[in-house]
Amino acid sequence: MQDPRYYQIAVLTGLLVYGIVALDFEVVPLQAVASVGGVLVVQWLFSRWKGAPWEWRSALISGLSLCLLCRTRDIGWCLAGATIAVSSKFLIRLGGKHLFNPTNLALIVLLLVSDGSVWVSPGQWGSVAFFALLLACVGGLVVMRAGRWDVALGFLFCWALLLLGRSWWVHEPLTIPLHRLQNGALLLFTFFMISDPKTTPDSRAGRFLFAALVAIGGWWWQFLQYGTNGPLWALAALSPFVPLIDRILPGPAYSWPKFTPTSTPSIA
Repeated sequence: MQDPRYYQIAVLTGLLVYGIVALDFEVVPLQAVASVGGVLVVQWLFSRWKGAPWEWRSALISGLSLCLLCRTRDIGWCLAGATIAVSSKFLIRLGGKHLFNPTNLALIVLLLVSDGSVWVSPGQWGSVAFFALLLACVGGLVVMRAGRWDVALGFLFCWALLLLGRSWWVHEPLTIPLHRLQNGALLLFTFFMISDPKTTPDSRAGRFLFAALVAIGGWWWQFLQYGTNGPLWALAALSPFVPLIDRILPGPAYSWPKFTPTSTPSIA
């Protein structure tokens, strides 16, 4: 099997280009260069320090994700986000795994310390059903290749159920929860962040449990505490419990598949 990160890079790059050209994303070229270039440089520095190969693919995915989700007018915050995302993989580890999804942790830290200079803008994607469906289908393809379709679909199912249940309870029309689900940022979180193979539980049962907890936590934060970006905060808060879930519900650790070319049969 070919490394699924190549598919992720292609899809994220396509989404970024589409967003800038068609949706008028507030991303200036210098900010994109700072985020993408920053993660690659920091990854290279830590790889040299650890004497490990330069794993540019995972770093590039983090940089592209920051471009898609992180909004700021200060290039310094772009560089800070890149540094936090990559350094967390090397410095915050337990049981051979990094605890946090790099992009998720970078966004949460920046939201906490930037005093409003950094924000996440879910509305930038619009709510066009066709675009949401397209993003879901492409994201689903990528996740299935990465072997984590279960946590993505588990989260999306629980989140949709919670949204529909709340609307039913408060007598909202069905169009309101459907509108909330037609959100590109939500689908980006579902198929490219919570589904990170290196930070999710090892067993399928553990991943379903984790997905449900993140959905419940995000719903609680967003609809009972009236916060914003509920899934982002819930994922960051619950990620440290992944080692405990792995202990209770153990499974085989994930490793990125390596591409091995097939030999060409000789012609007599």
